[in-house]
Amino acid sequence: MTTLSAYFLPRDLHPAAWWVWALGLATAASRTTNPWLLAVVIAVVCFVVVARRSDAPWAMAFRMYLWLAALVVVLRVGFRIVFGGGEGGTVLVTLPEIPLPAWAAGIRLFGAVSAESLLGGLYDGLRLATMIVCIGGANALANPKRLLAAMPSALYEVGTAVVVALSVFPQLAESVQRVRRARALRGNRAKGRKALRAIVIPVLEDALDRSLQLASSMDSRGYGRAGAATVQERLASGTLMVVGLIGVCVGVYNMLDGTTPRVLAGPALIAGIVVAMVGFTLAGRRVARTRYRPDRWRLAEVVTAFSGIAVAVVLLATSRVDPANLNPSLTTLSWPQLAWAPLCGVLVGLTPAWLTPPPVVGENETPLQETAA
Repeated sequence: MTTLSAYFLPRDLHPAAWWVWALGLATAASRTTNPWLLAVVIAVVCFVVVARRSDAPWAMAFRMYLWLAALVVVLRVGFRIVFGGGEGGTVLVTLPEIPLPAWAAGIRLFGAVSAESLLGGLYDGLRLATMIVCIGGANALANPKRLLAAMPSALYEVGTAVVVALSVFPQLAESVQRVRRARALRGNRAKGRKALRAIVIPVLEDALDRSLQLASSMDSRGYGRAGAATVQERLASGTLMVVGLIGVCVGVYNMLDGTTPRVLAGPALIAGIVVAMVGFTLAGRRVARTRYRPDRWRLAEVVTAFSGIAVAVVLLATSRVDPANLNPSLTTLSWPQLAWAPLCGVLVGLTPAWLTPPPVVGENETPLQETAA
């Protein structure tokens, strides 16, 4: 078997690689309000998800994120109409304005609706919707149980809560599919409110039962057990972790916010990562656990992660060179322009659709791959 054939053997990628890829695309989306560019980001995520998702239950929940993203756009535009959409000179329609008492000064209900206000709501809503789609893509491609197994020792307890929270939405989608399939097998074709009542209660019951089973399984495998540590060790590791995470937050905020001093972004981020890693290492020594067949980072994971990072870097660089192109003007209305540099940068995110091995099909349930010693 050649090296190229072995590279493309079906297997599941490391979940952290998919999350780095998705967060890179989400970071890129946060740097622009250009609707064409945001639409390309959504198309890239959808294409990669369709090409590389498995038949696992959490992969089937991606459409729910698409519906949620569409709802966010509708609500964002609706808020601009209801709570004062008259900013701008191009008035499209004038709705009856509801008078409010004096203590609600500055708030307006309905009234004039301008094109500038509607476009502002559309651009902001589309940006937030794109970020939701990116997170949904990570949830659809990454196995949440493998993600829990890959958590650092210091973040074991917190990581357990985060992974369980991230898997709630896909688990609800799986419960809905199971209940609908059971109703169809029984010949129940009811629709409307009757169908909603017949679906909601079994779905909640099924989700609760699966959550209790997961909790029992995690408890039997030793999740949450910690080794002995002195007060000084806990204080030192906790202080380093908190200080490091604060530094990471400051560095990330300076990178994403163009109004902050750029000289603080890199050093604060690097220093925060170094301090946090030292704290994680010290805190991880008191957590005794073993791993069964841990996931390894290979070339495909590196390609996936770097493709997402490349998209974020290109958009961050473009936002400094040509910010007007990434953020269409709402003062002078015109069709948003799409430059080649950010477009090509976003298209780099398509790399995992072709340069990664296909997923393993037929393994709907993956056991927890980590036990505590």
